[in-house]
Amino acid sequence: MNQNDDDTDWMIDDDVSATEPQAGSPGAAVAPLPWKVLIVDDDVDVHVVTKFSLSNVCFRGRRLSFLHAYSGEEALTTLRNTPDIALVLLDVIMETSDAGLNVARHIRDTLHNQLVRIVLRTGQPGQALEHSIILDYDINDFWCKTDLTTRKLFTTVISSLRAYAGLEEAQQRSAALQAELARARRLLDAVDQHAVIATLDARGRIASVNDKFCAKFQFTRSELVGADLRLLHTPPYPPDQLADALQALRAGEPWTDVVTAWRRDGQELRLRVTVSVVDDPAAPYVVVGSVMQALKQPL
Repeated sequence: MNQNDDDTDWMIDDDVSATEPQAGSPGAAVAPLPWKVLIVDDDVDVHVVTKFSLSNVCFRGRRLSFLHAYSGEEALTTLRNTPDIALVLLDVIMETSDAGLNVARHIRDTLHNQLVRIVLRTGQPGQALEHSIILDYDINDFWCKTDLTTRKLFTTVISSLRAYAGLEEAQQRSAALQAELARARRLLDAVDQHAVIATLDARGRIASVNDKFCAKFQFTRSELVGADLRLLHTPPYPPDQLADALQALRAGEPWTDVVTAWRRDGQELRLRVTVSVVDDPAAPYVVVGSVMQALKQPL
């Protein structure tokens, strides 16, 4: 790595103020956790020079914290024990000629760490080798050490941290959405156990039903799906109730009321029903109801 770029003041993040409160002083904020950068190289001097070159770097108000490994096996042990490493600066040739490549493969395939950014560095440049490595390994950058000046190293590190931060935020959003989805499924399962649920197509025909619906009305799912609602309630419908329902649904609002329907055996059921409009062209209406009481026994 070229050390001709001695002036590293330009690497200090503009977000870090020189007048910020000192630690321990009144009003001092807790310092944000640093970005963890793992330097992997069997040459001690590379560790020293890299750490010195990046000592003033600050990204999004967070400094860098350096971890060190001097072999491929040591690097993998560090990565197993420290899953929140943001960036690995990885030498290709260490204890073996492909030790770094094996580390890169194990990071993705064995540790299943897709977040950490991997920058390979080599002291033996070769265009054919570089092309092959970039195509065959899930790495994020590849540099010859002699070409990696302090400025280029800074650019590489910042771009890697920015990519890592974006992936980390996306993963957190995905985890939050998965948690919300799991919660919604639990709620739906609870409703499914205690309510009759059906969806209706635009013509008012039954598109789907839950098991509770089948059990309460004594019809099989195949008998209900595609059937007209007249299977459960023959016209005429209460005119005021029908008008209110149609008006609400045309306005995209849910409609709730008590309705009467018939089971297969002819028994009347009184249900409290809510019909909602959903964004599904195939089944734009969802019916959720609870049986209040059975009215007339069949003759």
